[in-house]
Amino acid sequence: MANKFVEELRWRGMVHDIMPGTEEQLDLEMTTAYIGFDPTSDALHIGSLVPIILLVHLEKVGHKPIALVGGATGMIGDPSGKSDERNLLDEATLEHNVAGIKNILSRFLDFNSTERNAPVLVNNYDWMKDFSFINFARDVGKRITVNYMMAKDSVKKRLSGDEGNVGMSFTEFTYQLIQGYDFHHLYKTMGCKLQMGGSDQWGNITTGTELVRRMHDGDDQAKAYAMTCPLITKADGSKFGKSEGGNIWLDADKTSVYKFYQFWLNTTDEDAEKYIKIFTFLDKETIESLIEEHKKNPGFNALQKRLAEEVTSFVHSKEALDESIETSKVLFSKNFKEDIKKLKVTTLDDIFSDIQTAEIERSKIESGLDIIAALSADTNFLSSNGEARRALKANAVAVNKEKVTEDYKIKISDLIGDKYVVLNSGKKNTYIIKVD
Repeated sequence: MANKFVEELRWRGMVHDIMPGTEEQLDLEMTTAYIGFDPTSDALHIGSLVPIILLVHLEKVGHKPIALVGGATGMIGDPSGKSDERNLLDEATLEHNVAGIKNILSRFLDFNSTERNAPVLVNNYDWMKDFSFINFARDVGKRITVNYMMAKDSVKKRLSGDEGNVGMSFTEFTYQLIQGYDFHHLYKTMGCKLQMGGSDQWGNITTGTELVRRMHDGDDQAKAYAMTCPLITKADGSKFGKSEGGNIWLDADKTSVYKFYQFWLNTTDEDAEKYIKIFTFLDKETIESLIEEHKKNPGFNALQKRLAEEVTSFVHSKEALDESIETSKVLFSKNFKEDIKKLKVTTLDDIFSDIQTAEIERSKIESGLDIIAALSADTNFLSSNGEARRALKANAVAVNKEKVTEDYKIKISDLIGDKYVVLNSGKKNTYIIKVD
């Protein structure tokens, strides 16, 4: 099992740190492992896809995954990778967020399965809610020294005063102890021996392995292990998982399936080569063949297309993927005027959101908007009236994909979804007029 699991992750670039003995443990028996998910929102974004995929890989080779939603730790906030204190969430918000995250995780892991290695979903609030401060300080706090906790990078960086850091409250300082206690609790109640997470969690995770050892002092069989995966980055150094509109979410109500599909479709060649190993379950031979094919004909974007198809289908569904592919074809459709009418206004908003847009008052359209003004003076799509006239004389201007002449006026009947007009100047330049 270990060879299948760890080696699979290694060639995919998904192993950052691994504690000695972890592979041997995974090879020895069906091993229960867990990953925690922080309920700072009622949904997860694509950065959380990596730990989800880790748990899916784990289950595929016969080990038992636990997904932990941090209803208790979410009340404190993890200081790892943060330069300042998080705002504390109230219980009602946390309860709402936990429910949302459970719903998303249930799409990827079947918590109702009857298999021996069936996934389990837990909430650490269930065992932390009745834990008194005195008992926690006595039973847990005395096991780990302050020196040990201060040595963790997440603590040292916050106390260094660098990068505008303002120190750390006692509340956040205790986070690693509470997360460590989670590991102990799962070890004791479910036989969980491995915790996984992002590389920024290494300090918290190893505190957990140490706490398991110390709280079972004298038990030679008490062993706990740790493994982390790299934090995903983009080749240009910008933050992974964000678009101009913000985070890319796994919830279609926050990020539409079309937008989600387009995010992966628009990745760079370098990123696509890395992401297809991490975010899909395609085998090594298939991925190497796709990379080779892409290098021979990069203009076809075979790598990005397959990446977008695999991830969209995994996160949403094959039906949602097919709909997104059809939607993405509309701008280039030969039957544009008919096909565009079939789309919802919310879908139109998505399609047109990444195209240069100018807002025009409805009254101007009602009275007939001169095409030259629509291209230049009222929108600045083109630099001058002269440039607009030259494009029109060259028969290079289209309104909603139909060529127009210099005397054309944009009318209410041209509005798509009673809101948009698509202008083209030449083959490559597309503009959107949005009527408010």
